[in-house]
Amino acid sequence: MSAVAEIAPPLATGGRRRGTGAPNVGGRWTYVALTLTALVFVLPFYYMIVAASRPMAEMAQQPPPLTPGPLLFTNIGKALAQQDLGLALTNSFIVSGTITISTVLLCTLAGFAFAKLRFRGRAQLFGLAVGTMMIPPSLGVVPLYSLMVDLGLAGSLASVILPSLVAAFGVFFMRQYLVQSLPDELLDAAKVDGATTLRTYWSIVLPIARPGMAVLGMLTFMTAWNDFFWPVITLDSSNPTVQVALGNLGTGYVPDTGVIMAGTLVGTLPVLVVFALLGRQIVGGIIAGAVKA
Repeated sequence: MSAVAEIAPPLATGGRRRGTGAPNVGGRWTYVALTLTALVFVLPFYYMIVAASRPMAEMAQQPPPLTPGPLLFTNIGKALAQQDLGLALTNSFIVSGTITISTVLLCTLAGFAFAKLRFRGRAQLFGLAVGTMMIPPSLGVVPLYSLMVDLGLAGSLASVILPSLVAAFGVFFMRQYLVQSLPDELLDAAKVDGATTLRTYWSIVLPIARPGMAVLGMLTFMTAWNDFFWPVITLDSSNPTVQVALGNLGTGYVPDTGVIMAGTLVGTLPVLVVFALLGRQIVGGIIAGAVKA
């Protein structure tokens, strides 16, 4: 009873209980800050819709219009007539999807090896893999293009896919994720049950690594989808990805901003769809990482 009496006064005289005291002002300001931040990121996309739905002369006015116009589908039709965006979108889906699946699976496998397996030269190999991230991609353009020509792949989608099947950043990311998320006890139990390394990877590592794989998949897909530098060098103009096709829109003495923005809108929508599908996994992966940290 004395112990209860000693504990009770602080509870009675201390701060107000949650739900019965003053409103959480800090929480309100947090939502205000988050709303303003969301508006900062949404406004450029909204203005792209405005520019895609109005003629170029109206967008050149001061101040420019801030509401969508009636020419959105007209400008989209012009963009489709100038460039084969259907082919470009298909090519980008093939390139981005193949690179994403390969990068996620292979980088998770490599990250698992560097995080939990013991073998000679592990630290040196991991350092070498991370060190390749310090090399500017532009330094390897000439030898890489020469290699694609020797292999007979220049101008094809394979020349864009092959150099990006594995990424050093993905190996580093998944290694760090699995170090924190994968208990050694599970691996020991699988070893006792006689599971091989590949069986352990497929049955234990992949389910645990799913949130991290979703984050890596989203980042990889966006990087591959938005890549312009290497595809414009190696691909033929008749077989472009979406970024190469967008670079050829609105050509002329005065570029038509409405057509360019309409094509950009078409090329942006697939990325938004992918984010909508993987957004929950991405947020879950971030929260899991924060809790473990």
